[in-house]
Amino acid sequence: MRVIGVDPGLTRCGVGTVDALAGRRVRLVDVVVVRSPADDDLGRRLHAIHLGVADAIARHRPDVVAVERVFAQHNTRTVMATAQASAAAILAATAAGVPIALHTPSEVKAAVTGNGRADKAQVAGMVTRLLRLDNAPRPADASDALALAICHAWRAPLTARLKEVAR
Repeated sequence: MRVIGVDPGLTRCGVGTVDALAGRRVRLVDVVVVRSPADDDLGRRLHAIHLGVADAIARHRPDVVAVERVFAQHNTRTVMATAQASAAAILAATAAGVPIALHTPSEVKAAVTGNGRADKAQVAGMVTRLLRLDNAPRPADASDALALAICHAWRAPLTARLKEVAR
């Protein structure tokens, strides 16, 4: 299974692609960070994210796009920016006919590190180990996007089985 993970953000949006292999192994395909200037028009920023995710989908032909689920924070402005960036990524996947999956930050951290409260350094360290990289992907948005993809690659088979049993 090929998964694109999207760590949404208006200024930096991580887009990481992995292949899920047998035995819970994962392989890095690509990782990019789509950037947009903070002083640019909101529409242009969202368009840049949409184009960046659409480009990754066209180049890598994933089976699914996993996007970080927006969760409530105290900072409403941050939540809104993340939600808008998420929507741009979801729209790109939907336009390409690729299914989407949403995962909370704690789900991703728990899947990759075993601890739902892991910090960014722990996530980056595990992504580096799991993908057998020499260095952690930079900036953190890149490793977070890869962590999302890994999380989905590992959770999808179990989720599919649970849906079958529930029928």
